Amino acid sequence: MNQEKIGKFIAECRKNKNMTQQELAGKLGVSDRTVGNWENGRNMPDLSLFKPLCNELNISLNDLLSGEKVTENEYQEKLEENIINTIDYTNKKLENRNNFIGLILITFGVLISITAIAIFPSESSWGSIYSIFGAIISLIGVSRFTKRLTYLKRLICNFSYFLIFVAVLMTIDYIGVVNIHQAPRFSLVKVAGENIIYYDTLFYDVVRCNVDKDNEKFEVIKNKKYDSDNIDNYCK
Repeated sequence: MNQEKIGKFIAECRKNKNMTQQELAGKLGVSDRTVGNWENGRNMPDLSLFKPLCNELNISLNDLLSGEKVTENEYQEKLEENIINTIDYTNKKLENRNNFIGLILITFGVLISITAIAIFPSESSWGSIYSIFGAIISLIGVSRFTKRLTYLKRLICNFSYFLIFVAVLMTIDYIGVVNIHQAPRFSLVKVAGENIIYYDTLFYDVVRCNVDKDNEKFEVIKNKKYDSDNIDNYCK
Protein backbone atom coordinates (compact mmCIF):
# COMPACT_ATOMS: atom_id res chain seq x y z
CA MET A 1 0.00 0.00 0.00
CA ASN A 2 1.71 3.15 -1.27
CA GLN A 3 0.72 5.90 1.19
CA GLU A 4 2.40 8.67 -0.80
CA LYS A 5 0.62 7.67 -4.02
CA ILE A 6 -2.73 7.38 -2.24
CA GLY A 7 -2.17 10.79 -0.59
CA LYS A 8 -1.53 12.49 -3.93
CA PHE A 9 -4.60 10.81 -5.38
CA ILE A 10 -6.77 12.07 -2.50
CA ALA A 11 -5.44 15.61 -3.07
CA GLU A 12 -6.08 15.38 -6.81
CA CYS A 13 -9.66 14.12 -6.34
CA ARG A 14 -10.36 16.77 -3.71
CA LYS A 15 -9.19 19.54 -6.01
CA ASN A 16 -11.26 18.12 -8.87
CA LYS A 17 -14.28 18.44 -6.59
CA ASN A 18 -13.29 22.07 -5.86
CA MET A 19 -13.01 21.36 -2.14
CA THR A 20 -10.49 22.75 0.31
CA GLN A 21 -8.82 20.54 2.91
CA GLN A 22 -10.93 22.25 5.55
CA GLU A 23 -14.17 21.53 3.69
CA LEU A 24 -13.31 17.85 3.21
CA ALA A 25 -12.26 17.60 6.84
CA GLY A 26 -15.57 19.11 7.96
CA LYS A 27 -17.58 16.57 5.93
CA LEU A 28 -15.60 13.66 7.45
CA GLY A 29 -15.48 14.99 11.01
CA VAL A 30 -11.69 15.31 11.18
CA SER A 31 -9.26 18.23 11.28
CA ASP A 32 -7.82 19.84 8.15
CA ARG A 33 -4.38 18.90 9.52
CA THR A 34 -5.42 15.24 9.39
CA VAL A 35 -6.42 15.61 5.73
CA GLY A 36 -3.10 17.33 5.08
CA ASN A 37 -1.26 14.37 6.62
CA TRP A 38 -3.17 11.99 4.33
CA GLU A 39 -2.30 14.00 1.26
CA ASN A 40 1.37 14.28 2.23
CA GLY A 41 1.57 10.51 2.69
CA ARG A 42 2.35 10.73 6.41
CA ASN A 43 -0.75 8.83 7.50
CA MET A 44 -3.55 6.78 6.03
CA PRO A 45 -7.21 7.46 6.76
CA ASP A 46 -8.74 5.29 9.45
CA LEU A 47 -10.49 2.22 8.07
CA SER A 48 -13.84 3.58 9.26
CA LEU A 49 -13.33 6.64 7.00
CA PHE A 50 -12.58 4.76 3.79
CA LYS A 51 -16.20 4.57 2.60
CA PRO A 52 -17.22 8.14 3.62
CA LEU A 53 -14.05 9.49 1.97
CA CYS A 54 -14.77 7.59 -1.23
CA ASN A 55 -18.35 8.91 -1.23
CA GLU A 56 -17.16 12.51 -0.85
CA LEU A 57 -14.56 12.17 -3.61
CA ASN A 58 -16.87 10.13 -5.86
CA ILE A 59 -14.37 7.29 -6.25
CA SER A 60 -14.47 3.56 -5.51
CA LEU A 61 -12.68 1.91 -2.63
CA ASN A 62 -10.56 0.12 -5.21
CA ASP A 63 -9.54 3.48 -6.69
CA LEU A 64 -8.60 4.84 -3.27
CA LEU A 65 -6.43 1.87 -2.28
CA SER A 66 -4.78 1.80 -5.69
CA GLY A 67 -4.05 5.51 -5.61
CA GLU A 68 -5.47 5.92 -9.13
CA LYS A 69 -8.57 5.38 -11.21
CA VAL A 70 -8.86 1.66 -11.92
CA THR A 71 -9.99 0.55 -15.39
CA GLU A 72 -12.48 -2.25 -15.87
CA ASN A 73 -9.79 -4.59 -17.19
CA GLU A 74 -7.65 -4.14 -14.08
CA TYR A 75 -10.49 -4.04 -11.56
CA GLN A 76 -10.44 -7.65 -10.35
CA GLU A 77 -6.65 -7.84 -10.19
CA LYS A 78 -6.39 -4.56 -8.30
CA LEU A 79 -9.21 -5.57 -5.96
CA GLU A 80 -7.44 -8.74 -4.87
CA GLU A 81 -4.14 -6.91 -4.49
CA ASN A 82 -5.75 -4.16 -2.43
CA ILE A 83 -7.52 -6.63 -0.14
CA ILE A 84 -4.18 -8.28 0.67
CA ASN A 85 -2.47 -4.90 1.16
CA THR A 86 -5.28 -3.69 3.43
CA ILE A 87 -5.04 -6.80 5.59
CA ASP A 88 -1.24 -6.39 5.84
CA TYR A 89 -1.61 -2.71 6.67
CA THR A 90 -4.22 -3.42 9.35
CA ASN A 91 -2.13 -6.18 10.91
CA LYS A 92 0.94 -3.95 10.96
CA LYS A 93 -1.04 -1.11 12.51
CA LEU A 94 -2.42 -3.41 15.21
CA GLU A 95 1.05 -4.81 15.87
CA ASN A 96 2.53 -1.30 16.25
CA ARG A 97 -0.26 -0.33 18.63
CA ASN A 98 0.23 -3.56 20.57
CA ASN A 99 3.99 -2.94 20.83
CA PHE A 100 3.40 0.64 21.97
CA ILE A 101 1.08 -0.53 24.75
CA GLY A 102 3.62 -3.21 25.69
CA LEU A 103 6.39 -0.61 25.95
CA ILE A 104 4.19 1.60 28.14
CA LEU A 105 3.44 -1.34 30.47
CA ILE A 106 7.11 -2.33 30.72
CA THR A 107 8.14 1.24 31.53
CA PHE A 108 5.28 1.67 34.01
CA GLY A 109 6.15 -1.61 35.75
CA VAL A 110 9.83 -0.70 36.08
CA LEU A 111 8.92 2.75 37.46
CA ILE A 112 6.60 1.17 40.04
CA SER A 113 9.37 -1.14 41.27
CA ILE A 114 11.99 1.61 41.41
CA THR A 115 9.60 3.99 43.16
CA ALA A 116 8.64 1.32 45.70
CA ILE A 117 12.27 0.70 46.59
CA ALA A 118 12.99 4.43 46.82
CA ILE A 119 9.91 5.45 48.85
CA PHE A 120 9.14 2.63 51.27
CA PRO A 121 11.60 1.83 54.08
CA SER A 122 13.25 -1.57 53.91
CA GLU A 123 11.31 -2.76 56.97
CA SER A 124 7.98 -2.10 55.24
CA SER A 125 6.44 -5.05 53.43
CA TRP A 126 4.79 -2.61 51.01
CA GLY A 127 8.12 -2.04 49.26
CA SER A 128 8.45 -5.71 48.31
CA ILE A 129 4.74 -6.01 47.46
CA TYR A 130 4.79 -3.05 45.06
CA SER A 131 8.13 -4.18 43.59
CA ILE A 132 6.69 -7.57 42.67
CA PHE A 133 3.52 -5.85 41.42
CA GLY A 134 5.71 -3.71 39.16
CA ALA A 135 7.45 -6.85 37.90
CA ILE A 136 4.07 -8.39 37.01
CA ILE A 137 2.92 -5.23 35.17
CA SER A 138 6.20 -5.20 33.27
CA LEU A 139 5.78 -8.89 32.44
CA ILE A 140 2.35 -8.20 30.93
CA GLY A 141 4.04 -5.65 28.69
CA VAL A 142 6.68 -8.17 27.60
CA SER A 143 3.98 -10.75 26.86
CA ARG A 144 2.51 -8.36 24.28
CA PHE A 145 5.82 -8.36 22.39
CA THR A 146 5.98 -12.17 22.37
CA LYS A 147 2.48 -12.82 21.02
CA ARG A 148 3.76 -13.91 17.62
CA LEU A 149 6.01 -16.61 19.11
CA THR A 150 4.96 -20.21 19.62
CA TYR A 151 3.41 -21.04 22.98
CA LEU A 152 6.56 -22.71 24.30
CA LYS A 153 8.92 -19.92 23.19
CA ARG A 154 6.56 -17.33 24.58
CA LEU A 155 6.40 -19.13 27.91
CA ILE A 156 10.20 -19.40 28.09
CA CYS A 157 10.71 -15.71 27.18
CA ASN A 158 8.14 -14.43 29.67
CA PHE A 159 9.32 -16.69 32.49
CA SER A 160 12.97 -15.79 31.86
CA TYR A 161 12.15 -12.07 31.88
CA PHE A 162 10.29 -12.37 35.18
CA LEU A 163 13.17 -14.31 36.78
CA ILE A 164 15.70 -11.73 35.57
CA PHE A 165 13.53 -8.86 36.84
CA VAL A 166 13.17 -10.47 40.29
CA ALA A 167 16.89 -11.33 40.35
CA VAL A 168 17.72 -7.66 39.70
CA LEU A 169 15.40 -6.58 42.54
CA MET A 170 17.03 -9.07 44.92
CA THR A 171 20.51 -7.96 43.84
CA ILE A 172 19.61 -4.34 44.58
CA ASP A 173 18.24 -5.48 47.93
CA TYR A 174 21.46 -7.39 48.71
CA ILE A 175 23.59 -4.37 47.83
CA GLY A 176 21.45 -2.31 50.21
CA VAL A 177 21.98 -4.81 53.02
CA VAL A 178 25.76 -4.97 52.53
CA ASN A 179 26.55 -1.32 51.72
CA ILE A 180 23.78 0.68 53.38
CA HIS A 181 23.16 -1.72 56.28
CA GLN A 182 19.42 -1.95 55.85
CA ALA A 183 17.03 -4.80 56.48
CA PRO A 184 16.37 -7.06 53.47
CA ARG A 185 13.06 -6.32 51.75
CA PHE A 186 12.47 -9.82 50.46
CA SER A 187 12.86 -11.84 53.66
CA LEU A 188 10.69 -14.95 53.87
CA VAL A 189 10.83 -15.17 57.67
CA LYS A 190 11.62 -12.54 60.28
CA VAL A 191 12.40 -13.64 63.84
CA ALA A 192 13.03 -11.11 66.61
CA GLY A 193 14.90 -11.66 69.86
CA GLU A 194 15.87 -9.34 72.69
CA ASN A 195 18.51 -7.37 70.79
CA ILE A 196 18.51 -9.19 67.49
CA ILE A 197 16.42 -9.67 64.39
CA TYR A 198 17.08 -12.65 62.14
CA TYR A 199 15.99 -12.33 58.50
CA ASP A 200 15.69 -15.49 56.44
CA THR A 201 15.76 -14.76 52.69
CA LEU A 202 15.75 -17.16 49.76
CA PHE A 203 19.51 -17.08 49.11
CA TYR A 204 21.08 -15.78 52.31
CA ASP A 205 20.30 -14.84 55.91
CA VAL A 206 20.87 -11.53 57.67
CA VAL A 207 21.56 -11.09 61.36
CA ARG A 208 20.84 -7.65 62.78
CA CYS A 209 22.53 -7.24 66.15
CA ASN A 210 22.00 -4.51 68.76
CA VAL A 211 18.81 -3.30 67.08
CA ASP A 212 18.36 0.50 67.07
CA LYS A 213 21.50 1.06 69.15
CA ASP A 214 24.65 3.00 68.36
CA ASN A 215 26.60 -0.21 67.82
CA GLU A 216 23.94 -1.80 65.60
CA LYS A 217 25.41 -4.03 62.91
CA PHE A 218 24.24 -6.21 60.04
CA GLU A 219 25.89 -9.49 59.15
CA VAL A 220 25.14 -11.51 56.04
CA ILE A 221 25.52 -15.28 56.51
CA LYS A 222 24.74 -18.36 54.46
CA ASN A 223 21.29 -19.88 54.78
CA LYS A 224 21.23 -21.82 58.04
CA LYS A 225 18.79 -23.66 60.20
CA TYR A 226 18.16 -21.39 63.12
CA ASP A 227 16.68 -21.92 66.55
CA SER A 228 14.16 -19.15 67.12
CA ASP A 229 14.53 -19.58 70.89
CA ASN A 230 18.28 -19.03 70.82
CA ILE A 231 18.89 -16.56 68.00
CA ASP A 232 20.64 -14.18 70.43
CA ASN A 233 23.64 -16.51 70.15
CA TYR A 234 24.31 -15.14 66.67
CA CYS A 235 25.36 -11.80 68.13
CA LYS A 236 27.82 -13.17 70.71
